Amino acid sequence: MAEIFGNILVLLGAFFLFSAGLGMLRMPDAYTRIQAGTKASTLGNMLVLAGLAVHHPGWSLKLVLIVYFVLTTNPLSSHALARAAYTIRIPMMNGAASNASRDAEPANRVGS
Repeated sequence: MAEIFGNILVLLGAFFLFSAGLGMLRMPDAYTRIQAGTKASTLGNMLVLAGLAVHHPGWSLKLVLIVYFVLTTNPLSSHALARAAYTIRIPMMNGAASNASRDAEPANRVGS
């Protein structure tokens, strides 16, 4: 029974990793691609690692450390990519509802 549960977790993780790749191809601009890739790949990686933990209980501590690493680095790298894209002025898709970064900038920046 545990083997079936582990297989289901790995398959669910593979589905989310596939959807992350599909989101990277289908989304209209860099910002939505970053979001789609990061969120789905984080969940997919966690599910695959949980499935591996079910299959190999002796690896559980190492897999928990890897999950922690994924949970801390994926959002940070996503944020860094989005900030870099915004800094070099990669445009948002047409019809974007708002631009929170632009709205938060002061009107009179020193050195502008």
